[in-house]
Amino acid sequence: MKRNILITGGAGFIGSHVVRLFVNKYPDYEIYNLDKLTYAGNLANLKDIENKPNHHFIKADICDFDTILSVFRTKNIDGVIHLAAESHVDRSITDPFTFATTNIIGTLSLLQAAKEVWKDTTNKLFYHISTDEVYGALEMNNPKGGNEPGGGPFGDTFFTEQTKYNPHSPYSAAKASSDHFVRAFHDTYGLPTIISNCSNNYGPYQFPEKLIPLFINNIRYEKPLPVYGKGENVRDWLFVEDHARAIDLIFHKGRVAQTYNIGGFNEWKNIDLIHLLIKTTDKLLGRKEGYSDKLITFVSDRQGHDLRYAIDSSKLKNELNWQPSLQFEQGLEKTVEWYLNNQTWLDDITSGKYRMYN
Repeated sequence: MKRNILITGGAGFIGSHVVRLFVNKYPDYEIYNLDKLTYAGNLANLKDIENKPNHHFIKADICDFDTILSVFRTKNIDGVIHLAAESHVDRSITDPFTFATTNIIGTLSLLQAAKEVWKDTTNKLFYHISTDEVYGALEMNNPKGGNEPGGGPFGDTFFTEQTKYNPHSPYSAAKASSDHFVRAFHDTYGLPTIISNCSNNYGPYQFPEKLIPLFINNIRYEKPLPVYGKGENVRDWLFVEDHARAIDLIFHKGRVAQTYNIGGFNEWKNIDLIHLLIKTTDKLLGRKEGYSDKLITFVSDRQGHDLRYAIDSSKLKNELNWQPSLQFEQGLEKTVEWYLNNQTWLDDITSGKYRMYN
């Protein structure tokens, strides 16, 4: 069936992977990739598909309701995959207004446009991508070993789709609010919606303010590796291409008005992840094992830094037969190789040169 899909934030990290997957996998779909091209948007992420006949880039702000409404009407949009968001927790601490504007008002703008245009909601879907950070933090309790619900290495509690919201940062508070608006538009207006909440993503094309690409770059240039606190915080890591596959499945086969958690069953303490990252990067750079350990620099902990996130993806696995495709060590090595083989991409971002092409 021919579809006209609006993917917001498609020049960003996760969005570019989703756009690439949909453009290549569904040649009969018209993919409208809408991105404001803030600092985190980069058209170089899409070089390999920029000339595909079913890929259409639109530079626009999701908060610009008139433009969004026009896109829905003129492009006959029948599906939305909403990824556009301000996403870096540190930036939200220093600039909460921008996060509230983009993540809440921008989402509301898209919802309102869909409500006004979709008089008949048959074969329509508004799919909103969110984060596990809306749930707050988990305790480190009763670890049993392994990396699955009931037997996690750092605790026996996991975020499920029924976990109550308890956001702690301006970023997670803004995302929580946007989630509530999505559900409200379903409950109030009957808009067909789905939400997914994912764990920390890693992989190619991630903006190098985030931990893994930042540290790969710093190891390359032998710069300090700043570690919050003692590096004891725990995160569940998900390879971005696995996340894109999950989004594809949920968009096509997920149940309306449902929430799906997407995680890697892959918990790591930050400090252990950093040691593995150093080991992997040093090996690929031809350096002696442990050479870059000296770069680790402990810094004051982030304000409101949640101790542990871990997602239970059982619903997604049981309903849609999804599970991660890579072990973390495999995914991390693949990621490091990509950054080291794409040093121009990385250098263009760190120098700011990439902004010339957007």
